Amino acid sequence: MEQTLPYRWDLLLRYRFIECIALWEGRLTTRHLVETFGIGRQQASKDINTYNRTVAPDNLRYDKFLKGYEPNAAFKPTVTRGLAEEYLQLLANRSELHRTFSSVALPQGNTEVLAPPIRPVSPELLRPLLQAAREQQRLEVDYVSLNNPNREGRIIAPHTLVWTGTRWHVRGWCEKNQGFRDFVLSRFRGTPELLGPTTQCSDDDQDWHKTIEIILKPDPRLSEEQQDVVAKDFGMNQGQLCVIVRARLANYLLQLLNIHTGEALSDPKAQQVIIANRANITAWLF
Repeated sequence: MEQTLPYRWDLLLRYRFIECIALWEGRLTTRHLVETFGIGRQQASKDINTYNRTVAPDNLRYDKFLKGYEPNAAFKPTVTRGLAEEYLQLLANRSELHRTFSSVALPQGNTEVLAPPIRPVSPELLRPLLQAAREQQRLEVDYVSLNNPNREGRIIAPHTLVWTGTRWHVRGWCEKNQGFRDFVLSRFRGTPELLGPTTQCSDDDQDWHKTIEIILKPDPRLSEEQQDVVAKDFGMNQGQLCVIVRARLANYLLQLLNIHTGEALSDPKAQQVIIANRANITAWLF
């Protein structure tokens, strides 16, 4: 059974914004909402009051000297997880808007965000891929790879788009290989042609639904003091970090973390962490 949101999507976004700004900046004003969401001060004030009375009772208190709201001592995240990443993502999104609308004066929050190079994907390609995944259809499209740089027709049944942190993939059934595969979106060529319903869907992709645990720990070749620095960098508990991930995405996650999956690098400071349970996940690495 699908879980329904307790608030309208637009309201939930504003309540999450209120919570993030109050928690991580320590001061929230109606101006924050007015400038971010383009609403009037009266609506902004109403949103803050609703948040503080109904959504998260007494999370905020008004400070007349700050001329704004600040978190109470007993503040408890309600519509966020209370993670710094949530606030930093707000800043990253703001930076992205600034790159798109460079002529618009957007508050930058003393932030600079690096963005990976954009890999070209056309609407003419993405629309039918999304339609095929949504409606469980087959489609025919040309594909290239490093092993086969010449265009080759493929018939696939996509079911999920995947962002690896650096590029977009689509996961789906490949009729040529008679198995589920990952395809890089920027390596498709031409315009896909929908071919009708497929008998292969996400439920049949057993590898996709399998999850594994990756255990990371500081490289033991580092000194104890250096290992402590690394452990705190990664938020490790008792010297290790356990990450649950889809088995088929494990390799992408390790690449994103810049963790070498082959032989240990000669300099332990180059990578700083190692996979503690490598033998358990080797089958999912490539």
